Amino acid sequence: MNTSDPTLSRNILEMVAVASEFCNFAEDTANLRQQSFFNLLQGLVPLLYLRGTLLPEIEPEFPEADERYVTQEQYEGLFNALREISSDLDEFWYIDHSGTQITETLKGSFAEHLADIYQDLKDFVMLYKRPQIAARENAIASCKANFAPHWGKRLANLLPALHELVAEEKPTDQEEDFFL
Repeated sequence: MNTSDPTLSRNILEMVAVASEFCNFAEDTANLRQQSFFNLLQGLVPLLYLRGTLLPEIEPEFPEADERYVTQEQYEGLFNALREISSDLDEFWYIDHSGTQITETLKGSFAEHLADIYQDLKDFVMLYKRPQIAARENAIASCKANFAPHWGKRLANLLPALHELVAEEKPTDQEEDFFL
Protein backbone atom coordinates (compact mmCIF):
# COMPACT_ATOMS: atom_id res chain seq x y z
CA MET A 1 0.00 0.00 0.00
CA ASN A 2 1.29 3.43 -0.93
CA THR A 3 1.44 5.49 2.26
CA SER A 4 2.01 8.75 0.36
CA ASP A 5 -1.32 8.45 -1.48
CA PRO A 6 -4.21 9.18 0.94
CA THR A 7 -6.71 7.72 -1.56
CA LEU A 8 -5.28 4.26 -0.88
CA SER A 9 -5.82 4.13 2.88
CA ARG A 10 -7.26 1.02 4.51
CA ASN A 11 -10.61 2.66 5.33
CA ILE A 12 -11.06 3.82 1.75
CA LEU A 13 -10.11 0.47 0.23
CA GLU A 14 -12.51 -1.31 2.57
CA MET A 15 -15.26 1.14 1.62
CA VAL A 16 -14.61 0.44 -2.06
CA ALA A 17 -14.80 -3.32 -1.39
CA VAL A 18 -18.09 -3.12 0.54
CA ALA A 19 -19.62 -0.65 -1.93
CA SER A 20 -18.65 -2.96 -4.82
CA GLU A 21 -20.20 -5.92 -3.01
CA PHE A 22 -23.43 -3.97 -2.46
CA CYS A 23 -23.58 -2.89 -6.13
CA ASN A 24 -22.98 -6.45 -7.33
CA PHE A 25 -25.68 -7.68 -4.94
CA ALA A 26 -28.18 -5.06 -6.16
CA GLU A 27 -27.45 -5.86 -9.81
CA ASP A 28 -27.96 -9.61 -9.29
CA THR A 29 -31.18 -9.83 -7.28
CA ALA A 30 -33.00 -11.83 -9.99
CA ASN A 31 -31.31 -15.03 -8.77
CA LEU A 32 -32.29 -14.61 -5.12
CA ARG A 33 -35.30 -15.64 -3.12
CA GLN A 34 -37.11 -12.78 -1.38
CA GLN A 35 -36.23 -13.97 2.14
CA SER A 36 -32.57 -14.34 1.18
CA PHE A 37 -32.60 -10.87 -0.36
CA PHE A 38 -33.73 -9.32 2.92
CA ASN A 39 -31.42 -11.53 5.02
CA LEU A 40 -28.38 -10.47 2.98
CA LEU A 41 -29.44 -6.83 3.15
CA GLN A 42 -29.60 -7.05 6.93
CA GLY A 43 -25.84 -7.69 6.95
CA LEU A 44 -24.89 -5.29 4.15
CA VAL A 45 -26.77 -2.22 5.39
CA PRO A 46 -24.98 -1.78 8.75
CA LEU A 47 -21.63 -2.65 7.16
CA LEU A 48 -22.09 0.04 4.51
CA TYR A 49 -23.10 2.54 7.17
CA LEU A 50 -20.03 1.76 9.27
CA ARG A 51 -17.69 2.03 6.27
CA GLY A 52 -19.33 5.35 5.33
CA THR A 53 -18.69 6.81 8.78
CA LEU A 54 -15.00 5.96 8.46
CA LEU A 55 -14.40 7.74 5.16
CA PRO A 56 -11.88 10.56 5.60
CA GLU A 57 -12.34 14.12 4.39
CA ILE A 58 -10.38 14.61 1.17
CA GLU A 59 -10.21 17.87 -0.73
CA PRO A 60 -9.88 17.09 -4.45
CA GLU A 61 -7.11 18.98 -6.17
CA PHE A 62 -9.06 18.93 -9.46
CA PRO A 63 -12.82 19.02 -8.71
CA GLU A 64 -13.56 19.12 -12.42
CA ALA A 65 -12.52 15.43 -12.57
CA ASP A 66 -15.76 14.46 -10.80
CA GLU A 67 -18.07 12.28 -12.92
CA ARG A 68 -21.38 10.44 -12.68
CA TYR A 69 -21.98 7.08 -14.29
CA VAL A 70 -25.45 5.77 -13.40
CA THR A 71 -27.96 6.90 -16.01
CA GLN A 72 -31.67 7.45 -15.41
CA GLU A 73 -32.41 4.32 -17.46
CA GLN A 74 -30.04 2.22 -15.33
CA TYR A 75 -31.58 3.66 -12.16
CA GLU A 76 -35.11 2.83 -13.32
CA GLY A 77 -34.12 -0.69 -14.40
CA LEU A 78 -32.54 -1.38 -11.03
CA PHE A 79 -35.48 0.19 -9.18
CA ASN A 80 -37.89 -2.09 -11.07
CA ALA A 81 -35.80 -5.19 -10.33
CA LEU A 82 -35.64 -4.26 -6.64
CA ARG A 83 -39.37 -3.55 -6.56
CA GLU A 84 -40.00 -6.96 -8.12
CA ILE A 85 -37.99 -8.89 -5.53
CA SER A 86 -39.27 -6.91 -2.55
CA SER A 87 -42.81 -7.25 -3.94
CA ASP A 88 -45.45 -7.10 -1.21
CA LEU A 89 -42.80 -6.21 1.40
CA ASP A 90 -41.52 -3.14 -0.45
CA GLU A 91 -43.18 -0.52 1.74
CA PHE A 92 -42.06 0.29 5.27
CA TRP A 93 -42.48 3.09 7.80
CA TYR A 94 -39.65 5.23 9.09
CA ILE A 95 -39.20 8.32 11.22
CA ASP A 96 -37.95 11.46 9.46
CA HIS A 97 -35.55 13.28 11.79
CA SER A 98 -34.65 16.10 9.42
CA GLY A 99 -36.27 18.80 11.58
CA THR A 100 -34.72 19.94 14.83
CA GLN A 101 -37.68 19.02 17.05
CA ILE A 102 -40.55 17.74 14.93
CA THR A 103 -40.36 14.19 13.68
CA GLU A 104 -42.65 12.72 11.09
CA THR A 105 -43.53 9.14 10.23
CA LEU A 106 -43.18 8.49 6.50
CA LYS A 107 -43.81 5.55 4.22
CA GLY A 108 -40.69 4.40 2.40
CA SER A 109 -39.87 1.91 -0.33
CA PHE A 110 -37.05 -0.60 -0.09
CA ALA A 111 -36.64 -0.41 -3.88
CA GLU A 112 -36.38 3.38 -3.92
CA HIS A 113 -34.03 3.60 -0.92
CA LEU A 114 -31.77 0.87 -2.32
CA ALA A 115 -31.72 2.34 -5.82
CA ASP A 116 -30.77 5.74 -4.36
CA ILE A 117 -27.95 4.16 -2.33
CA TYR A 118 -26.83 2.19 -5.37
CA GLN A 119 -26.64 5.32 -7.52
CA ASP A 120 -24.28 7.09 -5.11
CA LEU A 121 -22.16 4.01 -4.45
CA LYS A 122 -21.92 2.85 -8.08
CA ASP A 123 -20.80 6.35 -9.11
CA PHE A 124 -18.23 6.21 -6.27
CA VAL A 125 -16.89 2.78 -7.28
CA MET A 126 -16.72 3.55 -10.99
CA LEU A 127 -14.92 6.86 -10.47
CA TYR A 128 -12.60 5.42 -7.82
CA LYS A 129 -11.48 2.63 -10.18
CA ARG A 130 -10.18 5.13 -12.73
CA PRO A 131 -6.37 5.17 -12.70
CA GLN A 132 -5.97 8.88 -11.92
CA ILE A 133 -5.47 10.18 -8.36
CA ALA A 134 -7.78 13.11 -9.21
CA ALA A 135 -10.59 10.66 -10.01
CA ARG A 136 -10.08 8.80 -6.71
CA GLU A 137 -9.99 12.05 -4.75
CA ASN A 138 -13.26 13.18 -6.33
CA ALA A 139 -14.88 9.79 -5.78
CA ILE A 140 -14.02 9.86 -2.07
CA ALA A 141 -15.01 13.50 -1.60
CA SER A 142 -18.36 13.00 -3.34
CA CYS A 143 -19.11 9.78 -1.46
CA LYS A 144 -18.29 11.44 1.86
CA ALA A 145 -20.32 14.57 1.01
CA ASN A 146 -23.37 12.47 0.06
CA PHE A 147 -23.18 10.20 3.10
CA ALA A 148 -24.91 12.35 5.75
CA PRO A 149 -27.66 13.92 3.62
CA HIS A 150 -28.34 11.07 1.20
CA TRP A 151 -27.15 7.49 1.17
CA GLY A 152 -26.21 7.20 4.84
CA LYS A 153 -29.61 8.57 5.81
CA ARG A 154 -31.31 5.99 3.60
CA LEU A 155 -29.27 3.19 5.17
CA ALA A 156 -30.33 4.43 8.61
CA ASN A 157 -33.98 4.36 7.50
CA LEU A 158 -33.67 0.80 6.21
CA LEU A 159 -32.10 -0.87 9.23
CA PRO A 160 -35.10 -0.82 11.61
CA ALA A 161 -37.38 -2.07 8.81
CA LEU A 162 -34.96 -4.87 7.94
CA HIS A 163 -34.68 -5.80 11.59
CA GLU A 164 -38.45 -6.15 11.83
CA LEU A 165 -38.56 -8.25 8.66
CA VAL A 166 -35.79 -10.74 9.36
CA ALA A 167 -34.15 -10.56 12.79
CA GLU A 168 -36.78 -12.58 14.59
CA GLU A 169 -37.40 -14.98 11.70
CA LYS A 170 -33.89 -16.21 10.84
CA PRO A 171 -33.51 -19.97 11.03
CA THR A 172 -31.08 -20.90 13.78
CA ASP A 173 -29.64 -24.27 12.80
CA GLN A 174 -30.70 -24.53 9.17
CA GLU A 175 -28.57 -24.00 6.10
CA GLU A 176 -30.21 -21.26 4.07
CA ASP A 177 -30.86 -21.67 0.35
CA PHE A 178 -30.20 -18.17 -1.03
CA PHE A 179 -30.72 -18.86 -4.72
CA LEU A 180 -33.69 -19.93 -6.79
